[in-house]
Amino acid sequence: MPIVAQSTETTDWVSRFADEVIEESERRAPGKPVVVASGLSPSGPIHLGNLREVMTPHLVADEIRRRGYTVRHLISWDDYDRYRKVPNGVAGIDGSWAEHIGKPLTSVPAPAGSAYPNWAEHFKAAMTEALAELGVEYDGISQTEQYTAGTYREQVLFAMKHRGDIDAVLEQYRTKKAPAKKQQGQKPVDEAELEAAEGSGAAAEDDGSSTSGYYPYKPYCGQCEKDLTTVTAYDDTTTELSYTCSACGFAETVLLSEFNRGKLVWKVDWPMRWAYEGVIFEPSGVDHSSPGSSFQVGGQIVGIFGGKQPIGPMYAFVGISGMAKMSSSKGGVPTASDALQIMEPQLLRWLYARRRPNQSFKIAFDQEIQRLYDEWDKLAGKVADGSVLPADAAAYSRAVGTAAGELPRTPRPMAYRTLASVADITAGAEDQTLRILSELDPENPLASLDEVRPRLDKAETWINTQVPAEERTVVRDEPDTDLLKSLDDQGRESLRLLLEGLEANWSLDGLTHLVYGVPKVQAGFSADATAKELPAEIKVAQRTFFALLYHLLVGRDTGPRLPTLLLAVGQDRVRKLLSA
Repeated sequence: MPIVAQSTETTDWVSRFADEVIEESERRAPGKPVVVASGLSPSGPIHLGNLREVMTPHLVADEIRRRGYTVRHLISWDDYDRYRKVPNGVAGIDGSWAEHIGKPLTSVPAPAGSAYPNWAEHFKAAMTEALAELGVEYDGISQTEQYTAGTYREQVLFAMKHRGDIDAVLEQYRTKKAPAKKQQGQKPVDEAELEAAEGSGAAAEDDGSSTSGYYPYKPYCGQCEKDLTTVTAYDDTTTELSYTCSACGFAETVLLSEFNRGKLVWKVDWPMRWAYEGVIFEPSGVDHSSPGSSFQVGGQIVGIFGGKQPIGPMYAFVGISGMAKMSSSKGGVPTASDALQIMEPQLLRWLYARRRPNQSFKIAFDQEIQRLYDEWDKLAGKVADGSVLPADAAAYSRAVGTAAGELPRTPRPMAYRTLASVADITAGAEDQTLRILSELDPENPLASLDEVRPRLDKAETWINTQVPAEERTVVRDEPDTDLLKSLDDQGRESLRLLLEGLEANWSLDGLTHLVYGVPKVQAGFSADATAKELPAEIKVAQRTFFALLYHLLVGRDTGPRLPTLLLAVGQDRVRKLLSA
């Protein structure tokens, strides 16, 4: 028997949806697994906005599993959708892939150099790997396999028989009314949202053998494989279907009861699957949730198939901070794989877990990632000392692991900004990296860089791929003698105090105390004086002192945190660069 106790995190959005989904599942299908669903189209890179389509039901499914229920999280790979366009920066600019527009995604060759057999498998692969790293448990369903195996045969025949009922639902939402005179053949259909197609053409007659009107099924051409086809006749009794192809002129008549080279149009296909799979929960993006869109229309069409619409929260936009601009010339969008190159899966899971589906948020590829990691580490500290709020504790728990257990984590999670600074300065030299990181806390030095992996590797990748060359840190080879000679007495005294204290304070905490303390001592205060005990002018003096050190060490106004920078440069080199 399932564990029926509700989660104690009553302020957590995941728990609230889990309560609702369990109740609805027990009402619709008592004793059966709870079914949640996602749909992904491998028509190109599957970006971080698409990831919300998976993470929202995953988090709810995982909470239900934690309560002892059996859950199926279905991910339908919409790989039998038509190939619509050649994405920028993916298939080149020679137009060689344009000839495949209109074919199923699984019939399109993979991008040049790919190891995968077709376009769909190429783009599914990166997402599959990312989901494994994120700990997402799911049952993948290839719609190519489902349709070509005849799995949905009865549903297809049923939809064709009841096309008049389906068309009557669609008619309610058509913005462009049908002309008075019936037009021959099937109205043109575009997948995803059918665009304007379902609003152009005559309303269907369900007379069982109509040669005009609406058909909810789209064949792929038997000669060119494209979906630029028009159904010209269909007989419900014999299931005889005739179509022509406008791309190549091919025409044929087939028995739909034996024919597997086509699919239901999107606004019919989606609710059919809800009914077929018994889906209880499936979120959708803003584009599918507006009035007249596929989720709203599907809510009525699913009843024709004898099913019910899932609980379906709308999820909001996921923005990108930093990388979008850097990738725009390539026409790319950041994917889950891109994010996992620079951040641990726990952080990425947390970004999706802590915000309600209808709240937008950004994923940082720029300097903001350092602040996000600081916030994450602070949360971990609150969890450890018991001061965390319940909703934050729930988000943290969902981020670090699943019902199956905790995800692999960095044994010694040093501050991301520190690791990034060290990786920047050392250019990845492992011996220097180990030396510097060991000196951060001399009383508890690192025995191996494995203790700070994979976080170190993520930070190093961030430095190498996301930080522009002009912002990288390059330590001076020789002292800036002109600047050193130009210093007044106060400037020279500040450097003397710093150099005198280096050896005794050679640790992260010690150097932090030292660099902040020098301006205090020069002003006649104790190095231990707190901000409340100091005049406002001290902050100005500290900023001036820090700018001087940056200029002397790296030739810029700013740089990595000074204590980390000093450790990275090393005592001998610091003395060389700061001595007149």
